[in-house]
Amino acid sequence: MFELAKQRLESVFKHIEVDEEVMCRLSVAKRSYIASIPVRMDSGELQIFTGYRVQYDDTRGPTKGGIRYHPRVNLDEVTSLSFWMTVKCAVAGLPFGGAKGGVTVNPKELSKLELERLSRGYIRAFSDILGESRDIPAPDVYTNATIMGWMADEYSVMYRRQEPGMITGKPLHLGGSAGREAATGQGALYALAEYGRRHGWDVSTVTVAVQGFGNAGFHFARLAKRMGFRVVAVSDSQGAIYSNSGLDIEDIYRYKMEEDKLASVYYDGSACNTLDYEELTNDELLELPVDVLVLAALENQITQLNAHQIKATTILEIANGPVTPPADEILAENGIEVIPDVLVNAGGVIVSYFEWVQNKAGFYWEEKEVNTKLKKIMKVESNAVFDLALSHECSLRTAAYIHGIERLAGAIGQRGNQKYFKS
Repeated sequence: MFELAKQRLESVFKHIEVDEEVMCRLSVAKRSYIASIPVRMDSGELQIFTGYRVQYDDTRGPTKGGIRYHPRVNLDEVTSLSFWMTVKCAVAGLPFGGAKGGVTVNPKELSKLELERLSRGYIRAFSDILGESRDIPAPDVYTNATIMGWMADEYSVMYRRQEPGMITGKPLHLGGSAGREAATGQGALYALAEYGRRHGWDVSTVTVAVQGFGNAGFHFARLAKRMGFRVVAVSDSQGAIYSNSGLDIEDIYRYKMEEDKLASVYYDGSACNTLDYEELTNDELLELPVDVLVLAALENQITQLNAHQIKATTILEIANGPVTPPADEILAENGIEVIPDVLVNAGGVIVSYFEWVQNKAGFYWEEKEVNTKLKKIMKVESNAVFDLALSHECSLRTAAYIHGIERLAGAIGQRGNQKYFKS
């Protein structure tokens, strides 16, 4: 997976000239850590979980990146994600480097108490490499505000001081930022809206299918429907639902929280009515003939094996790395444009940056102000990427990487390189 992630750089270096030291520095992670995390289970049994933290590059500032709990977490995956975070923070113009963390675990098999012990154990294992000026974690797949709160509390217990800026995505009353929960989906919508504006879209005619109905996918779908897009399909890990007339996203989410399944429903007071809809597999959702296919699940969802079956006009990557490099080539040949992850899902880390700033200042903003600042950054950086794609006659992904790598190259070069010392 990491080798696939680095392939993205090859197309970038065809368009811009950067010092060889930049390529050398960005080809490897700066630091990689693996730790055993012992957890006493509710049964009394002791289980050992494997935790990871990779700090890929800190040239532009302290490293930043989420912690995910998933059975497939491994060092290769975490390294790839930390690489993408490095580029993403640079694309967004944030004073951060990139990092990522994770634990190999199926969190659905743990009780809440076991989940808390694991989360506090993760901080005990990695506390000496974390901090508001060194490495700042955040939520990711199957982690949330509550888990971030536990982690922040464990850190404060260990060091006998309150340092809320050491982690972001916390609950609001524990130093979290207004607007953080919806930030990834909100930022993605700002990017899509700007893309649509430049292409003259009438949003009321645009159909959208969303793969992934977790935090980011739900908030994107909810906000997209509110903006006027017609969201016709959504999916979770169990399957998908489809209705050409459009879905009521908030009612579907409420039903999923209560019944743990997707269904097209309508709530009227206390009554819940089922509406007409079609059940699909996740693969079938990917192949729907919609205007926008939103990938908000996991990486490697579109590969060379299924890329030829994709019928959407535009793909919006909210997940990290959902389209592989070989699939990118096939999609481009078929005239399908991909708005890339390192731009689209930057909303989460941008509002995490806002949370970090607020924690350090001890002064907090209202949600309206947070969203105004988020919109401004997403609009500026999206247009910079779109303009670069036109000027370099390249894909949006390559343009986004050009945008980020130029900032990283500037920071690396201004610290001195071979040319400087030879001269």
